[in-house]
Amino acid sequence: MFKIDPKRVVAEYVGNNRSDGAPRLSKLAQKIIDAPVEPAVSSMVILGTVQALETAMLAILGFGIYFAYVGNEEFSHYAAIISVTLIISLFTFNISKSHEISAYRTRITQTSRAVGAWAATLGIVLVGLFLVKLGEYFSRVWIVSWFGIGAVTIVLFRYIVREKIMQWTNQGRLKRRTVIVGGGQEAEFLIESIRQTAVNDVELLGMFDDRADKRSPDIVADCPKLGKVADLLEFARHTRVDLIIVSLPVSAEARVLHMVKQLWVLPVDIRLSAHMSKLKFKNRAYSFLGDVPVFDMADKPISDWNLVVKWLFDKIVALMALVLLSPVMLVTAVMIKLDSKGPVFFKQKRHGFNNELIEVYKFRSMYTDMSDAQASKLVTKDDPRVTKVGRFIRKTSIDELPQFFNVLRGELSICGPRPHALQAKAANQLYHDAVDGYFARHRVKPGITGWAQINGWRGETDTTEKLLQRVSHDLHYIENWSIFMDIYILFMTPISLVSKNEGAY
Repeated sequence: MFKIDPKRVVAEYVGNNRSDGAPRLSKLAQKIIDAPVEPAVSSMVILGTVQALETAMLAILGFGIYFAYVGNEEFSHYAAIISVTLIISLFTFNISKSHEISAYRTRITQTSRAVGAWAATLGIVLVGLFLVKLGEYFSRVWIVSWFGIGAVTIVLFRYIVREKIMQWTNQGRLKRRTVIVGGGQEAEFLIESIRQTAVNDVELLGMFDDRADKRSPDIVADCPKLGKVADLLEFARHTRVDLIIVSLPVSAEARVLHMVKQLWVLPVDIRLSAHMSKLKFKNRAYSFLGDVPVFDMADKPISDWNLVVKWLFDKIVALMALVLLSPVMLVTAVMIKLDSKGPVFFKQKRHGFNNELIEVYKFRSMYTDMSDAQASKLVTKDDPRVTKVGRFIRKTSIDELPQFFNVLRGELSICGPRPHALQAKAANQLYHDAVDGYFARHRVKPGITGWAQINGWRGETDTTEKLLQRVSHDLHYIENWSIFMDIYILFMTPISLVSKNEGAY
């Protein structure tokens, strides 16, 4: 079993803990954190968007030439042949590998592939029309015009795409900000391989390694060591990290599991480098960074198109809810003002995505002079701090309605793990001390409602067992998310408010 001698540390990387309990990061790590970072752009979203736009332009062009030259004759025939042609083109464009980020960065390569695929599509369509004897139903001028003007349109569009891709590449928005866990010779070979084959896709920030002897020097292949693995958790919560590559031998099972157990709480992709493994598998067993083979250990939850779908769902539902529930919110505000002195709304700091601090809005449910912004004491049954109106709105969760504004601000989702107050405790322990791996629930945005809430784990969490159940349900949600799951949670939330509200005070 691999063990770390706590006495053998490098002072620059570890030092003493800060007064708030978090590790002290090295000066170089802090410099990276302080540097501005452009928001990432998903490669999968780009590929899908480019294909959709290109297909839409070709469809508009086909129908436009039809109406301009052919008129309104045999519309159903032309609509059918345009649809079939576009479906075939999706296959030919992808078979020719013209829809790849690496191809988008080129001029001649991507345009030749794209035009060649469009020409192949023409050939397939013409052969098909000949074989089924339907060629006489279509204008040859229309066919030649569509494919000729279509080819020019594709070239011009691809040049525009290239300019945008190169702009994002230069800004680093298409590069995955990457750190390596491990050092020594294994890391050196990995770094050199990445720089040779994946320089446009990976931005190496540095290394993190628990070893502090000659096996793990401070600089490997010009890549600096930023700290220990424990420091990486703090580092990744202050700057964007997209990918973690564990550079350890596949045979070092205990060390690999130890690393992954520490890192899985982060919302990043985790890969195990296989470039030096003597075990060789078929290519489909690996993912690749350039030419570097890696094993997938953990994936960032809710990414690429799923993230787009969830974003749209959140915004649409939040806007609809604010409109439909505005009378309820107005009456609640009036009742709060009539019931007790103080503001209508209450703001509270809570942990959000990746442990960032957010300010959550609620209707005030306590007497102003008894408010507990840190939630150092959980609300209990018949709590004297809660107002008469407060008891009702807490029981029915009406006090949470202002959080739809948090959703519009991008701080919360409609569905997700509930955000907890900073000083909330279970059995006199802070939540993150009471449950191992607690922060893994912050790999996605917190939500107004969630899987735990509709399954009866809302309200008071005064025991470790209750908190463990809530965290377990939150992790189940993260690992099994789908948009249909969010819709189900949204549908079941008002039902659970009536049937499963025993712990809500």
